[in-house]
Amino acid sequence: MNVFSLSWRYLWSRPLTTALNLLLLALGLASMAFLLIARDQVDRAFERDLAGIDAVVGAKGSPMQLILAGVFHLDVPPGNIPLSEVRELEKTPQVAQLIPLSLGDNLGGFRIVGTTHAYPAHYGATLAQGVLWQAPLEAVLGAQVAQRTGLQVGQRFEGAHGLGAGGAVHGDTPYSVTGVLAPCGCVLDRLVLTATESVWRVHDDMHAGASMSEDERAELEEALAEDREITLALIRYRSPLAAVSFPRFVNQGTSMQAAAPAVEITRLLNMVGVGTQVLRALAAVLVVVAGLSVFIALWSAVRERRADLAMLRMLGAPPARVAALLLCEALWLAALACVLGLLAAHALTAVAGDFLIARHSLAIAGWQWVPGEAWVPVLAFGVAVVAALLPAINAYRIDVTQLLNSR
Repeated sequence: MNVFSLSWRYLWSRPLTTALNLLLLALGLASMAFLLIARDQVDRAFERDLAGIDAVVGAKGSPMQLILAGVFHLDVPPGNIPLSEVRELEKTPQVAQLIPLSLGDNLGGFRIVGTTHAYPAHYGATLAQGVLWQAPLEAVLGAQVAQRTGLQVGQRFEGAHGLGAGGAVHGDTPYSVTGVLAPCGCVLDRLVLTATESVWRVHDDMHAGASMSEDERAELEEALAEDREITLALIRYRSPLAAVSFPRFVNQGTSMQAAAPAVEITRLLNMVGVGTQVLRALAAVLVVVAGLSVFIALWSAVRERRADLAMLRMLGAPPARVAALLLCEALWLAALACVLGLLAAHALTAVAGDFLIARHSLAIAGWQWVPGEAWVPVLAFGVAVVAALLPAINAYRIDVTQLLNSR
């Protein structure tokens, strides 16, 4: 007797019951797997983008807003900070590196960031095409920006005012694309990088109301030199001890604010974790309900198949093999639910990733496997074994003589 093939036929002898049990178990496993995949990828994205950034300095306001705006580019910054104060801050002994960021414009919803070459170097970014910017109004596109816009090296584009799509276009100050970054899986993929002077020039021309001559621009830049501002500054400490003194010095001794990314992201994940726990509890309920449904179905199957099981015993099948039929039936169901659940979880992650990418947010890959998924088959087969245990014992204890006499 082939236990596996016979149990497969028994499983589909009641297609509606099997389909319902399969649906319940697959939904529970898919929910669990989706939470594992999404949480793992979000944590990895945060780790990539936060790597090496010890503090973010910006205008006073919400510390979390500073982190979301300065590191992940997911929020609006609270305001600008004086360039003169930033330069003084850069001279403090606690600071090993300061990377300025200037925001204010976008290209089709992708943020244009005025900065220095230290910004792409911080993430180890490499160029797929062209070179980095060398002068104002030259720009380098992130991989996702180049893919969505179709822009190539040598082409020109016009930025729009604001951090989201739909602002007034700066038609008098177009940018020239000098390079395209290779995909890095980090925040640079969805940014347009340029010199800080580019952001100043674009807005100088916007406020002037018309294109200026080179002499007029030089005079304006000289007049505004003392009043220049940037939006944010990313700080890398010279030693870990600076984490104690530097934020206090900035927050109490300057007009700016310093926020620690590690602290704020921990707070954010703790807040999000409440919702994750609720979803995990709902998934656990689905799995438990599916296990109870499988148990009831197998228990009923033993009662319905008593004559078949007795016949198998008369043909020489030992009690253990008869019990194995019930166990294999549950394991077939677990294997199918596991496959369907994992496929559904990855498909849902891919849809969520496409939605987030379309909103120029976190990049989440739908078909990337994570180590935590190894627990999904363990959970599926564990539920199957527990659900089939009592029905299998009942089948094992069937008294063939008594059953035949009663018939």
